[in-house]
Amino acid sequence: MTEITEIIVDGTTPYSVSIGRANRLDVAAQLSGAVAKVLIVHPPTLAAAAEELRASLADDRQVLLAEIPDAEAGKRVEVAAFCWQIMGQADFTRSDAVIGFGGGAATDLAGFVAATWLRGVELIQIPTTVLGMVDAAVGGKTGINTAEGKNLVGAFHAPRAVVADLDTLEPLPRNDVLAGFAEIVKCGFIAEPEILDIIEKDVSAVTDTTSAAFRRVVELSISVKARVVGEDFRESGLREILNYGHTLGHAIEHTERYQWRHGAAVSIGMMFAAELSRLAGRLSESAVDRHRSILSSLELPLEYPIGRWKTLLATMQRDKKARAGMLRFIVLDDIARPTVLRAPDQSLLFSAYQEIGS
Repeated sequence: MTEITEIIVDGTTPYSVSIGRANRLDVAAQLSGAVAKVLIVHPPTLAAAAEELRASLADDRQVLLAEIPDAEAGKRVEVAAFCWQIMGQADFTRSDAVIGFGGGAATDLAGFVAATWLRGVELIQIPTTVLGMVDAAVGGKTGINTAEGKNLVGAFHAPRAVVADLDTLEPLPRNDVLAGFAEIVKCGFIAEPEILDIIEKDVSAVTDTTSAAFRRVVELSISVKARVVGEDFRESGLREILNYGHTLGHAIEHTERYQWRHGAAVSIGMMFAAELSRLAGRLSESAVDRHRSILSSLELPLEYPIGRWKTLLATMQRDKKARAGMLRFIVLDDIARPTVLRAPDQSLLFSAYQEIGS
């Protein structure tokens, strides 16, 4: 096992994010001593790895597996009910635990199950995608989707620990790695410009999951989220900056019936937010061009059909980030200088959308 990097997420219930290789099989050390039963929530593609994980935990505990549908199809109340049923039939108590093992959708669902079973049981997250490691598994946000929108039902529930094993990323298709980079780029634009510099220096190296450059941008991204979440766990202020690109991005995901990768939708959302920032007189043309250059170098989309604006606007108005029907967007005054744009005029929004419309 290689050197482990520990990043602490502060708050009322601090926890660590452990970044390394082959460290997922040491997860038993992260569970509290009182845990007698564990439910591992995982997608079908990780069935063999979940069984390996189960075996590493089963010496003195009862360990059950819950295989859930892959990607956003797993983030439904019916899937959560399936997990609750397993826990109920096995008599899980408040001293037992749930492990989320998979991508962002799996860790979101596992977190929601842990938050709601007996009003909260212990949670360990083991993300196995780039998106999961740098975003979904860190921060304590859990949620499921409804027909009306993404993550409209959820709870804040901090994990006991997050274990980021970089070895789990090696089998990923390149498109999945690139999609996960949208959240890494987001951290660069809102808080950590070094990320942008590393990507611009050598995009081939940074997107190789075995490289030092890749590990560096992952650690920087997790550090950004840890700092923000540590100061604002329940998104009452600072944490909103993590939504850069997400208001339109979530609307695109909903419009596409969750068949798009999250990172692809957020990439378009960031281009929209950058153009909105520029048209609002906040962001320079060169900074907008830097968005376009970096995202295109990662083969991420920058445009969306112009004719879908009305549908997207209606979806955004139902978004959980809205306040009393008032839209709020995270925009930039400059690189690493995010702020909130409240209730922008719809003509301004449409003008920004025309800049990315195809």
